[in-house]
Order: sequence, then C-alpha cells, then structure tokens
Amino acid sequence: MENPSTSKLRIGDWRVDPAAGTIAQGENTLRLDVRSMRLLQCLADQAGQVVSIDDLINHVWAGVAVSSDSVYQAVTSLRRLLGDDPRRPAYIETVPRLGYRMIAPVTVWEEPLAPSANASLAATDEKPEPSVSKRASSLLWLTVALSVAVALGFLLHARFTGSDRAGSAAAAPPQQSVGVLPFLDLTEGMHNEEFADGMTEELIDKLSKIQGLSVPSATSSFYYKGKELPVGQIGRELNVTYLLDGSVRKSGGRVRIATRLMRAENSYVIWTETYDRPLSDLIRVQDDIAGEVAKALKSIAAPPSQGKSF
Repeated sequence: MENPSTSKLRIGDWRVDPAAGTIAQGENTLRLDVRSMRLLQCLADQAGQVVSIDDLINHVWAGVAVSSDSVYQAVTSLRRLLGDDPRRPAYIETVPRLGYRMIAPVTVWEEPLAPSANASLAATDEKPEPSVSKRASSLLWLTVALSVAVALGFLLHARFTGSDRAGSAAAAPPQQSVGVLPFLDLTEGMHNEEFADGMTEELIDKLSKIQGLSVPSATSSFYYKGKELPVGQIGRELNVTYLLDGSVRKSGGRVRIATRLMRAENSYVIWTETYDRPLSDLIRVQDDIAGEVAKALKSIAAPPSQGKSF
C-alpha cells in the first residue's frame, strides 16, 4: 500500500482535509488526531477493497509496536466520529477475520469556483438602465426599510441581550461532567450486546457516585445507542464536557475492555486503557475505570478549593 495522499477528499457526506487534519459535514467541523486521519486515508485510498489489520498497523502505526486491539479501538473511534453504525455500516464495513473495507463513495473534493468578475460585470452591463424615477423610488424605499431595521435592532438588542447572555452561561456544561456512551460489542458475531449494555450501566452507576462529578442517567446515554451523530453534538445535548466510550470483547471466561475518555468539543483523547481480565474480575475492572476517569478529570482541571470535591 502506498502512503496515503494529502489530497482533499469527499467520503460519503464528509469533506476530508488531511493537511488540516479535519473532517466537515455541513457546518460541523471535527479535528482528527494524526492516526485517525491516517486510518481514514488508508481505507479511503483503497475504497471498496478489504484492508487487512496487518496492513493498517504497518501504515497507521509504522514503527510502533501495537496489537490488533489498537486497530479495533481506532476503528471504533473513527466510526463514532463519522456517525457510523457497525451493525448497519454506511462508511466502514467489518470483514470478519480479514479486516475492514470503506464502502462509502470516495471522490476528490473540489472547491467550488467563484464566479468570474468579468462575467458578473458583463451580466450587469446587459441589464437595461433603470429610469431616474424608478431609481429614486427604490432609494426611498431602501432608506425607509433600513431605518425600520435599525430601530427594531436597537429595541431587540436592549430587550434580549441580558437574557441571551444568561442563557449562554447556563448552557455551558459543568467542568467536571462526563457522559458514558453505550459500549460496543466487538465479540465475533456481536452476540454479547446485553453484556456490553450492562457494562455501560455499571460504569454510569459507579461514576455517578463520585462526589463532584456530574453524570447523565443511563436513559439519556442509551438514547444515543446506534445513533449516527457527531461526538460534539452528543456532548452538547448531554451538556457534558467529557465523554467516555469503549468496547467489550468476551471470549470464554475472559473479557477484554477498551475504554477512552475524550473532550466532547474537539474529540481530543484525555485517557485510554485496555483491560484483559477474567470475568470474575469484572467488578474490579469497573472500579479501576471509574477511578482512572476521576483522576484524569482532576488532573486536567482541579475543582474550586471551596466546598467538597471528588
């Protein structure tokens, strides 16, 4: 596989700018970390073809010793950013025991050209010159309309500025707040969805018991299960500063849990860890995750010295 190109691409509904490290959909722009962008480029450069896990490791993590778990977690993260559902994929399809395939259409992203100034002038010249009376009438109506608009603008500004500022301040999420997104079942065949959901509920319960930490309810979190929404939008709707997501894979008497804490507004990863434990150690793993999340949040922004804190 050749090195991914730096050309701007359109992948499905997303515009991808590798040089800037961003993807955009409408007016929503997200910044990807370097490896997520490389992963997206590798899959896009071979759209419609299966890219093996070994190939992804060689080109996305070149020179770094990682396991297939890093690929699983990176693909999970990228899917969430794209708003893709692994059970009904529109972008990245899992090919069991082989790898992953980009199934969304991939084309070169070409910026729309601005209309030629000369063409605009020519079109203007072709229009007949309005009469003096029509121009005077138009000018009069324009003056009246502008006067009314300015007057209304001052009235609305004076009336609503205070309430708008108060509303903006109220909309800001608490600094120590984290939403737990439904964990993904990555077990082969995806037959352990209930186990993944149970893991999500237990983590919400444990985190909500940490003093000073705001955590949305399980009902709020599970609303986003299977939803194709950007991380930033989920963070705003849950009114949280951070999001915790992850995946579980169950095999025999063991379970592998990959989890990650990220800032909702820009998807920057704050903390990540993978646990490979026997099922009998599951409660301890949940306690470990909750404790590590609390430590990560405390190290980023220490709470006020007054009052109690977690």
